[in-house]
Amino acid sequence: MSISVNKDLCIGCGACAALCPSGFAMNADGKAEAVSQEGLDCAQNASSSCPVQAITAE
Repeated sequence: MSISVNKDLCIGCGACAALCPSGFAMNADGKAEAVSQEGLDCAQNASSSCPVQAITAE
């Protein structure tokens, strides 16, 4: 699975890190970043829950 966050789109709401803490974390800039590339079901849930569609989990 490939998990990525488009930092230009990310608004730093933190939903992804709350829904999938093993896959996402908030960085020093207040933006989300993928911290794991494991096949996480929660990453797809976080992707569909992102209000600005900044997450790709394929």
